Amino acid sequence: MTINNLLLVITLLVTLLGCRINGEDKQVYIVYMGSSRDSDRDFIVSSHVELLSSVLGSDEDAQLSLVYSYSHAFTGFSAVMSKDQATAISEKAGVVSVFPDPVLQLHTTRSWDFLQSESGLAEPSYTATGDTIIGMIDTGVWPDSPSFNDAGIGPVPSRWKGACTAGQDFKCNRKIIGARSYKGNGGSRAGTDKTRREQPLSARDSQGHGTHTASTAAGSVVAEADYYGLAKGSARGGFPTARIAVYKVCSDQGCLGSDILAGLDDAVKDGVDIISMSLGTASVFQLDFLTDPISIGSFHAAQNGILVVCSAGNDGPDANTVVNTAPWIFTIAATTIDRDFESDIILGNGKTFKGEAINFSNLSRTEMYPLANAGDIASNGSSIDDASNCYPGSLDPEKARGKIVVCSSGDTSISRRMRKATVQGAEGRGMVLVDDMGKSVSSNYGSFPLTTVSDQDGSEIFSYIKSQRAPVATILRTVAVPNYKPAPVVPYFSSRGPGVFTESLLKPDISAPGVNILAAWIPANQSSDIPAGEKPSYYQLVSGTSMAAPHVSGTAALLKAVNPTWSAAAIRSALVTTATSRNNAGNPMTNDSNIWASPFDIGAGEVSPVGALNPGLIYDTTMDDYLLFLCNLGFKASQIASVSGNQAFNCSPEAREEMISDMNYPTIAISGLKSSRSIKRTVTNIGSASGSVYKVTVDSPQGLDVKVSPSQLAFSGTSDKITYSVMFTASGKANKGYAFGSITWADGTHNVRTPFAVNIS
Repeated sequence: MTINNLLLVITLLVTLLGCRINGEDKQVYIVYMGSSRDSDRDFIVSSHVELLSSVLGSDEDAQLSLVYSYSHAFTGFSAVMSKDQATAISEKAGVVSVFPDPVLQLHTTRSWDFLQSESGLAEPSYTATGDTIIGMIDTGVWPDSPSFNDAGIGPVPSRWKGACTAGQDFKCNRKIIGARSYKGNGGSRAGTDKTRREQPLSARDSQGHGTHTASTAAGSVVAEADYYGLAKGSARGGFPTARIAVYKVCSDQGCLGSDILAGLDDAVKDGVDIISMSLGTASVFQLDFLTDPISIGSFHAAQNGILVVCSAGNDGPDANTVVNTAPWIFTIAATTIDRDFESDIILGNGKTFKGEAINFSNLSRTEMYPLANAGDIASNGSSIDDASNCYPGSLDPEKARGKIVVCSSGDTSISRRMRKATVQGAEGRGMVLVDDMGKSVSSNYGSFPLTTVSDQDGSEIFSYIKSQRAPVATILRTVAVPNYKPAPVVPYFSSRGPGVFTESLLKPDISAPGVNILAAWIPANQSSDIPAGEKPSYYQLVSGTSMAAPHVSGTAALLKAVNPTWSAAAIRSALVTTATSRNNAGNPMTNDSNIWASPFDIGAGEVSPVGALNPGLIYDTTMDDYLLFLCNLGFKASQIASVSGNQAFNCSPEAREEMISDMNYPTIAISGLKSSRSIKRTVTNIGSASGSVYKVTVDSPQGLDVKVSPSQLAFSGTSDKITYSVMFTASGKANKGYAFGSITWADGTHNVRTPFAVNIS
C-alpha cells in the first residue's frame, strides 16, 4: 500500500470515528437516482425532502439532514443519516444506489513545445471558431497569477450560464469566467454541523494543485516564466484563449464525493464544454461505476455532450492500479518530456555520477564533504536496515553531522521527504538517495543538497565509501538539460492497466506530460522550498498524472474550438488514434526501467495535439454503447433504465462481460482469448469530402494471428460510415498472457491507429 493510500485510510477512519465521538452513529450518504427528468428544481428538491422525510420522520429533520440536492445533470441528494436509514432509502422506488460519502484524493512551458515536436508534423493552419470553456473540478485557483490574465480575450460567451460566487476575495474576469466553492471542500463531514455550514466559502486556491492544473490546461501566455532560474521560457496552457470555470471541491484533506457531484452537476448546468479532473479514488479502494461520484457525474456530463478528462492515478508501477476507468471517462497516464533536471554527485576520486533532483545546493565543485553510508551510522537501538533506509530517528547525529549521507530505498513505505527530514534532523550536510525506480522524477528539495542516483551508480558509490578511510563527495546545484533523450518515458508512479472491473476495455486511454511540469502556483505555499535570498516564485515544477490530465483537457478544448460540431466521443477518438507510440530517439516508448511500454502503461501513446486536428477517421461511441457496457457488467436493467432516463430500456439476455470488447471504442481489449474471436468496429470519415481509400496494416506479436476484413475501406464523402471486423486467433506458438499490437488504417495522409491488448488464456 502506498503512503497516499495509507493516509486516505487514516482520513476515512478519523472521519468515521469523529462521528461516533460526537455521540452520533451517522455520516453523510449519497443517494443517486439517475437522470434528471424534470426541469423544475423546486419540485425536485421537495421530492428529495419528501423521500428523506419518509425515513427520518419529518420534513424538518429531512431539511436539516440534507447536504446537497442534485437536479441539473442528474438527480439525487446527499444527507446525514444512519446506516439503517440509508438502507431503508436504498429500498425505495427510483433509487439507483446509496453509498457513504467517499473521500477521494488529488493525483498530485516546455511540455507543449515537446508535444508539437514529437508529432513530427508541422502545425497546420486552423481557425478556432468556437469559444471553449473548461470546467476545472479541483482545489480552486489563485486568480492573481499572471497565467489567468485576460488581456486580448474577448467578451464572455453569451451562452455561459454560470456564476462567480467565489467569495469576496475572488474576482472573475474574461479568462476565469465562473467560480464556485462547496460546503465540504474535501474536509471531514464531522463538518456538516452548523459551524461548518456557516464558514465563508471561497474558490481561492490555498493548496496550489488547482492553480497548476488550470494554468496547464488553459493558462494565458506568460513570457520568461521559470522556477528560480530553472525551466525558463514561456508558460502557457494547451489552449491559451480557452475560458476557465472553477469548481472548488477539494482541500488538503481530499475531495468529498458529495462536493464532486455538486460541482459536476453545476458544471453541466453552467454550460462547460470540457471537464478536467485530476483526482480519483485510491486504487485499493475503487468504487464501482454506479457508486463512484466521478463515474456517476461524468456519465451525465457525457449525456450532455461534455468530454470528461481524468487522471489515471499515481499508484504505479503495479498492474490493475488505474482508476477512473469508465468508458465515458477519458483516462490519462503520465510521461516525461525532453527536459531533465540534473544534480550530479562528485566523489573524492574525481568520478562523477548523474543525479536527478531539483535542489539549489550551495555546495561547490571544489570543496568536498565527508561521505557516509547511512547503514554505518545507525543510532543506538536502530537496526542497520532501518538506518540504511534513513528511517525517521534511525541515524546517530554524532556520526551524521556535517556529512553527505547515502540512503537506500528498499523500504517503499518511507517517502523521500521523510528520508530528507531524517538526514536533516541528524544534521547531515546533504543526501544521496539510491532509487532506481524513482530516478526519472526530479523531486524538489529546496536548498538542501539532495540528489537521486540509479542502483548501479549507487553500488559504485557504496564501493567507494567502503574502499576509503575518509571518503568525501559534493553535490552540485541542479541544472536543466534540454533535448534530453529518450523521451517520453513512463514514470514509475503512473498507474497501470488493466482496470479492476473489466479487462475488456483498454485503460488508460492515452498518456501526456506529467513529470516536472512548470505551471502557475501560489507564492505563499512554497516557503520550505525557497532558495536563500529569493522571493517566492509564481511558478512551480510538479509531477503526477494530475499534471498529465490538463494537457489533454487543453488539447481537447482546442479541438472543440476548431471543430465545434465534434462530439465528445469524436474528440476522444481523434486524440487516441493519432497518439504517438515512439520516443524522440525513434524507438518504441519505454518505462523508466527501460522496458517497452505496453498499452497498459501509455494507452494508445503520447497525445499529439497537432495530429489530432486532422484524424481522418473517428470511432463514434454512443450513449447506447455505455448503457450496454453496464448491462454486460451485470448491473440490473432497472438501475440502467433510471441512469439513462429511459424507463423502457432493457438489457439483452445475452449480455455478459466479454461482450464489452464489441463496444465501438477506439481501442480493442479481449479479456480471455481461448482460440478465436471476431471483433467489429465502425469508423466515420471526417477527412476528405471528395472520398478516400484507406488500407490496413497490422502489427501483431508471434503466436497471435490478426486478420482484418475488409482490408480496404473506400469512403465516398464526409460522414460515411463503414464497419470492419477483426479476427484474433491464438496459434500453437502463442504464450499465455497478454499480447499487444495495433491496427492502422492509412490513406496516404492520415494514419488511424487502434492498439489492442489480448489476453490469451
